[in-house]
Amino acid sequence: MCLGVPGKVVEVYREHDLLMGRVDFGGVLKRVCLEYVPDIAVGEYALVHVGFALTRLDEAEARQLL
Repeated sequence: MCLGVPGKVVEVYREHDLLMGRVDFGGVLKRVCLEYVPDIAVGEYALVHVGFALTRLDEAEARQLL
């Protein structure tokens, strides 16, 4: 079993040729690898597991998971 936590993408950037982002988890900002969801944009939500965004979520799904 794994734990995925929804977070809101607040910044997208490249770091050493990897797509990275800053993701807001209820006021806590973390650096997250976005390579698995390359078309994600600022303001969208992602399901994150151990520093990797696994999938995009809509806001309703994110709120339900929280």
